[in-house]
Amino acid sequence: MKRITKSLIMATALTIATTGIAMATPSTQIWIPSTDVQAFKSLHLGIDNYTRTSSGGSDFRPNVYDLGITAGVLPFEKVQAEVGVDYMTYGINALDSSPLSFNAKLGTPEDSLFSGSPALAFGGYGFGTKNDLTDSNIVYGLAARTLPVVGRLSAGYYVGNDKVIGDKNDGVLLSWDRTMSEISDKLWVAADYQGGDNTVGAFSFGASWAFTKNVSVILGYDIYNDQSMAGKNTFTTQLDINFP
Repeated sequence: MKRITKSLIMATALTIATTGIAMATPSTQIWIPSTDVQAFKSLHLGIDNYTRTSSGGSDFRPNVYDLGITAGVLPFEKVQAEVGVDYMTYGINALDSSPLSFNAKLGTPEDSLFSGSPALAFGGYGFGTKNDLTDSNIVYGLAARTLPVVGRLSAGYYVGNDKVIGDKNDGVLLSWDRTMSEISDKLWVAADYQGGDNTVGAFSFGASWAFTKNVSVILGYDIYNDQSMAGKNTFTTQLDINFP
């Protein structure tokens, strides 16, 4: 009886862990990290919602709400860093009892190493506080370069905790983004891809409108690589506010 009960508890916990969006967000594109880093002494407030477009007939496909703060912490022009904390809710007690996750990033801007050098970023996110349930522990490296007319292209790789995001716990990171200055300098569009048939692998696309210099909203859509693990696709809204 004890063995059966323990197996059921473990199976339920694994199901919950592998069907939510368990991550804490650094400066991102739509879904994946970007090479952008918060400036020294600046604060970024992000309010992100991920709403399922269908239930799929399962009780373990929660919507996700993320309130995050990210701060720039290095006073250097060519080497920058940010740290952040997120408060995430799923409507599932096992996850909501440990809602805090952490992230950090170290990066260099384009042309900082030599003329024509790409932007580089190394970091991690999804460092939750509940062992093998909210600790996705994703670490990554990225390079990006802005090309005339085309926009910015980014490529990298990541690996995470296989006990949380799944056995296929690594993959590529790819993105394209561009300010559509032909229409308005306030309009930004992007598409990104995180490889891997796991809880974080997805193709996402969207657009942002900057209402002021420090306030913008992203509207996007996320298509998950393995919906049996990550759940049904989500519509995302992301409010971004920078201080000062």
